[in-house]
Amino acid sequence: MMPLAMVNAGESNTVIRVGGNEKTRRFLENLGFVVGAEATVVSRIDGNVIINIKNSRVAIGKEMAAKIMVK
Repeated sequence: MMPLAMVNAGESNTVIRVGGNEKTRRFLENLGFVVGAEATVVSRIDGNVIINIKNSRVAIGKEMAAKIMVK
């Protein structure tokens, strides 16, 4: 298990846990980061991470990506 922020581009992983406070968790879950979802890192630009999740492309900062645990 590791944070999504550490995943290399092109790697596909399964979301195991979403951390942070209630507001942050709700925000990430609304974007599709729920337990069991497949997340693929598309690219990393200036600390931001672009991810394909649930048939959409989402960009989040590395601080948010560090709260999402994947395997």
